[in-house]
Amino acid sequence: MPAITADTLTLPRIAGPEPADTERPVRSITTGPRGFEGEGFPVVRAFAGVSAADLDPFIHMDQMGEIEYQPGEPRGTDWHPHRGFETVTYMIDGRFAHQDSHGGGGLITDGATQWMTAGAGILHIETPPAELVESGGVFHGIQLWVNLPRADKFATPRYQAIEGREVQLLSSADGGALVRVIAGEVDGRTGPGGTHTPITLAHATIAPGARLDLPWDRRFNALVYVLSGRGSVGPVSHPIQQGQLAVLGPGDRIALAAAGSQDSHRSAMEVLLLGGKPIREPVFHYGPFVMNSKSEVIEALEDFNAGRFGTVPPNALRPHH
Repeated sequence: MPAITADTLTLPRIAGPEPADTERPVRSITTGPRGFEGEGFPVVRAFAGVSAADLDPFIHMDQMGEIEYQPGEPRGTDWHPHRGFETVTYMIDGRFAHQDSHGGGGLITDGATQWMTAGAGILHIETPPAELVESGGVFHGIQLWVNLPRADKFATPRYQAIEGREVQLLSSADGGALVRVIAGEVDGRTGPGGTHTPITLAHATIAPGARLDLPWDRRFNALVYVLSGRGSVGPVSHPIQQGQLAVLGPGDRIALAAAGSQDSHRSAMEVLLLGGKPIREPVFHYGPFVMNSKSEVIEALEDFNAGRFGTVPPNALRPHH
């Protein structure tokens, strides 16, 4: 799992707990079912079975892959619309090409993140580049949907390309874990992603037998998703493994530990850490639209059909078959 690696002994260390700090307890652990997205690429539905109130401000998350494609097998999506939220595509391993109707686009590869604010409405496509389709290769990433509050539902669409080398790198107190802060703040250090909704998004690699204990904004909810490997989470060490999501309760810190032995093809436990300030507004989610009411979704469908989300550019990317 390449993403971005570094020598943890040379990085800033995450401060230990204060005497009054409390660890966030585990409220639930769920296992995401497997399915297919777009033109047929495999995903794990990470948020399946979790209440919207526990996820707020997040709406949806898929772990894409991890899969070793044979030549001719890679799949993506065709052109499709979005309104009312932000899409975040984090490529851990492999390559994905993006293009949208507002001029955003590029190649997302090995630790890079594409942050697209759909806002008032946008068309976009995500597809493996032609060379990956021809050669095959590893494909592994995350797509996350972050809700926008009512006041920002019609924000001007925006695209951010965050290269892997731009993320904030931190080390656990004992040097056994590497934390990549993509957006938000961990221990006073901020990631490069700019967000409408206050959130924190980080990817941690925890060596076998090591522990990660990091501060977390008390105003935010806290979610831990295991990308690969196994270990434990919370003050009473609930077991957790690949494909599982832990919803944590209130507190000051998130505590994780990697099992002393991991799968033979993995040298560490890999986790995604997510949290955000709940919006606490009504959510009406239909397909690619996340609005506050049914009437707003109907309006989104009408605007899309009327061509108000922009147009597919000339010589645009197309799915590879």
